[in-house]
Amino acid sequence: MAKDKKRNDQISKEKKKKGLGRGLRSVWAVIVVLFATAAVTTRTRSKIALFANNQTSCHCSSSSQDSVKYTGMVEDCCCDYETVDSVNGEVLHPLLQQLVTTPFFRYFKAKLWCDCPFWPDDGMCRLRDCSVCECPENEFPEPFKKPFHILPSDDLMCQEGKPEATVDRTLDKRAFRGWIETDNPWTNDDETDNGEMTYVNLLLNPERYTGYTGPSARRIWDAVYTENCPKYSSGEICQEKKVLYKLISGLHSSISIHIAADYLLDESTNLWGKNPELMYDRVLRYQDRVRNLYFTFLFVLRAVTKATDYLEQAEYDTGNHEDDLKTVSLMKQLLYNPKLQAACPLPFDEAKLWQGQSGPELKQQIQKQFRNISALMDCVGCEKCRLWGKLQVLGLGTALKILFSVEGQNHTAQSLQLQRNEVIALVNLLNRLSESVKIVHEMGPSIEKIMEKKISDPSALEFSKWRRMWKSVLALW
Repeated sequence: MAKDKKRNDQISKEKKKKGLGRGLRSVWAVIVVLFATAAVTTRTRSKIALFANNQTSCHCSSSSQDSVKYTGMVEDCCCDYETVDSVNGEVLHPLLQQLVTTPFFRYFKAKLWCDCPFWPDDGMCRLRDCSVCECPENEFPEPFKKPFHILPSDDLMCQEGKPEATVDRTLDKRAFRGWIETDNPWTNDDETDNGEMTYVNLLLNPERYTGYTGPSARRIWDAVYTENCPKYSSGEICQEKKVLYKLISGLHSSISIHIAADYLLDESTNLWGKNPELMYDRVLRYQDRVRNLYFTFLFVLRAVTKATDYLEQAEYDTGNHEDDLKTVSLMKQLLYNPKLQAACPLPFDEAKLWQGQSGPELKQQIQKQFRNISALMDCVGCEKCRLWGKLQVLGLGTALKILFSVEGQNHTAQSLQLQRNEVIALVNLLNRLSESVKIVHEMGPSIEKIMEKKISDPSALEFSKWRRMWKSVLALW
């Protein structure tokens, strides 16, 4: 018996030793693969760096821009970068941050389960953070459940059918007539179809990194740019086409900044934080992407200021009188802030667009392209990404609807009508853009300096890479 026990103990020890040996061999095999990968990367670094340098140089129109990149007037806008940064930091960002936490603006109604109209949905998310936490019916405000007023069909004129192309800067003073059911000609979703809609608490579903990457995610942006708003050439004279591209590019930049600003740095410990390298690679290294972000921010801000009468008179009713009074007060502070009115009274001049005989036709074309972009949001394979994509595209579509509805002294037949969901999307989009502009202004210069130093010092890049590789190896133990 003693001999048998001794023999069994010996066999057990040998098995453990073999198992440990196999484990060590597996780890060392991974290390060998990582080293080999790094060696290949090092050999090809010169080729990649050459390509990257050529691409970066295309975005710099002159060497003088390198010293002070963002100064003077924002292209095609009526405010300069310095004023935007100042007013945003002192006025807009603090107000918007408070507004989006109020009960009225924190609940957004969205169609989260939709079939992609263009291809089978094959997107995969790696993280539980990709899923959306939907609101139980007893959570969102009671007034949100009440049916909307339905606007008579003869009270709406389809924008596409209008022969007039002239745009006036003013809106009808008889602004708000109650929340109504009306569709947005710039977006694809039928906002009057409440059957498939669900309310989502945006504070519980923040816009952040979700792990949604790969071919599915790339295909969305490829379809947006190549099929619906291709980058204009340097000689492009069509201002409207340039505006559409810059709006989408600016929105894309903002989304990338939020992903990098709230990034899962270590999945094993659930450590979240800022990813400056990603922010630099996606946005900061490209000056045109930063400029387009500022452009989109001012475009949406102009829509909000143009709709001042409507937004002031709107009913911000959630059933909680104290919360609703706070919302009304914050909206008035936003709409009538003296610093904003003095520094940037007209952020963007929409009256110069859609001029000439081709104006109505061009408007229909660009409206169709934006609707296609809106429809592409149903193809996003990540639920939380789809939520924020739908919200921000609806917000941008609402800005387009406000700025390019035919209004004014000579065209009072069609007054502005917005759905509650459109106003919620518009304000939340403005907040997202405001936050992105603030991050770029406060963190951009230091991140660029650090990253440019790393790029000029290959050893620093190598050390950073080896450190990441070693952390991934240790995670295997």
